[in-house]
Amino acid sequence: MAMRNDAIGRVRESLIYVLPLLLFVVVFILIPVLGTGVTSVFKDIAFLEKRFALFDNYRTLLYDPSFYQSLRFTLLFIAVSVPVEIVLGLVFALILNHPLPVRGVLRACLLVPWAIPAAVSARTWELIYNYSYGLANVMLTKLKLTGEPVNWLGTERGAFFSIVVADVWKTTPFAAIIILAGLQAIPEDLYGQARVDGANAWQRFSKVTLPLIKPVLVVALLFRTIDALRVFDLVYVLTRGGPGGATTSLSMYGYRYFVLGDFGYGSAVSVVLFLLALGLSIAYVRLSRWRTAIM
Repeated sequence: MAMRNDAIGRVRESLIYVLPLLLFVVVFILIPVLGTGVTSVFKDIAFLEKRFALFDNYRTLLYDPSFYQSLRFTLLFIAVSVPVEIVLGLVFALILNHPLPVRGVLRACLLVPWAIPAAVSARTWELIYNYSYGLANVMLTKLKLTGEPVNWLGTERGAFFSIVVADVWKTTPFAAIIILAGLQAIPEDLYGQARVDGANAWQRFSKVTLPLIKPVLVVALLFRTIDALRVFDLVYVLTRGGPGGATTSLSMYGYRYFVLGDFGYGSAVSVVLFLLALGLSIAYVRLSRWRTAIM
């Protein structure tokens, strides 16, 4: 009986410590998500009477070509930008993990792009891509790589890759920092033993480093995927979703309906975005566990 009371006491004490976090999650995450889900089943348009519509907003969404265009752009943006950021982040983390004389300075420099606010970073890249006086066109002209300025943001393909480059520049440091933390947690004795066993640099990386930082890579991949899924500010500043809606992300697509006062339809887009993020998160976690199990 005494042991049972002690166990109950420990559970209560644990709940006291966890309670502030639970309150934060409920107030700032769970309630807004549920509220958005409830709004999505109503025809809630500004200056019109609000009425229950069940799945009408979702039915309209399924037959909206603009929705599929924004979904295509968002998924393609994730598929291109996130792997590049993870690979570059791994490269930078491996470099910064070595005892270089200026390692502290390099780490500080790596943080600069990530520390810059997203809107400021996007505005900087907008100036770089400017058709008339942008740095990108000035450099190409000086190097005689092109006879006339390139309209970076004026074509579908050019705008897409311009956004990807800007996003990679800003968010690669985030992936590098997470991976670097994982690298520093690996005991140096493992590398010493591998050298004694005759393992070369590639074998030490593939047999020691990579397996031990796989959980960290999954975390970096998950965070960057969710962040890329809800990309908004970068696209809004650089292209406003153009040309012709080709670079409209799901976040911007839903935002436009909120601005127009169609809160029910905008909420339906937000719910779809939330379900995509949830599905990708579950897929990453399950894939990570499966790979760990088969190893």
